[in-house]
Amino acid sequence: MTTTAEAAREGTAGPYALSHLDALESEAVHIFREVAGEFERPVILFSGGKDSILMLHLALKAFAPAAVPFSLLHVDTGHNFPEVLDYRDRTVERHGLRLHVASVQDYIDRGVLRERPDGTRNPLQTLPLTAKIQAEKFDAVFGGGRRDEEKARAKERVFSLRDEFSQWDPRRQRPELWNLYNGRHAPGEHVRVFPLSNWTELDVWQYIAREGIELPQIYYAHEREVFARSGMWLTAGEWGGPKDGETVEKRRVRYRTVGDMSCTGAVDSDADDIEKVIAEIAVTRLTERGATRADDKMSEAAMEDRKREGYF
Repeated sequence: MTTTAEAAREGTAGPYALSHLDALESEAVHIFREVAGEFERPVILFSGGKDSILMLHLALKAFAPAAVPFSLLHVDTGHNFPEVLDYRDRTVERHGLRLHVASVQDYIDRGVLRERPDGTRNPLQTLPLTAKIQAEKFDAVFGGGRRDEEKARAKERVFSLRDEFSQWDPRRQRPELWNLYNGRHAPGEHVRVFPLSNWTELDVWQYIAREGIELPQIYYAHEREVFARSGMWLTAGEWGGPKDGETVEKRRVRYRTVGDMSCTGAVDSDADDIEKVIAEIAVTRLTERGATRADDKMSEAAMEDRKREGYF
């Protein structure tokens, strides 16, 4: 006969054993509540992408039936996918949330930032983000970064201290033994918080399927006009693509991640529903950022360099 201890080790300890998705959900809910009790002005980064949608869903669960005690913040590059912006605005209205927008275009118009020759604006997000954090005096900023996405993000703690210039120093990372999070910070400093740190892309999609969470249709296979550049399928737009010699063609594609149109590539796919997406992700050997984000390919340490400057 199997003992209770043996069953627990095998993950079959009866109705009180948590599935891996329940355990991840429980950890994220705990993190949201910990921040609510410890910080004065937290904010959730929300772009309308799947990870920020999942974060908001978990925050709603964490405080139901009360309202979410945080506002939202989006760094708008001006080159976002229209489908994603529409989803963002509908979600904010549905839940009665407050949305702060930090606009890259505003900084370009004022001459503070200069347009890059390649048209990519993702690297320009850092200044609008850090300036908004300082102006609004946010002391905790939730981000949807996951450790499986990229090697620099794999170094992150759940609570990541940033100095008065919003810069990240990996040497100042704090131990988080037994899920004990240290949010202490000096005036002017703040903490970036990553409740999805231990999730994988597959976990995210399995949880979205279980919870029936609506996503922008851009995440599912659809017909789209794209052109090839640097091994990716990019969407044509005012940001500067396509160039001479780059041919636009209609393909059946979907997006694994969404960001600035100039550096976010689509993948060929027939996965037009969530079950097919999960099956597709289960066999892939490339991370979503490694496969579809040109801004992470600028150098071997592109993400880490941007994190040190204040980006996520």
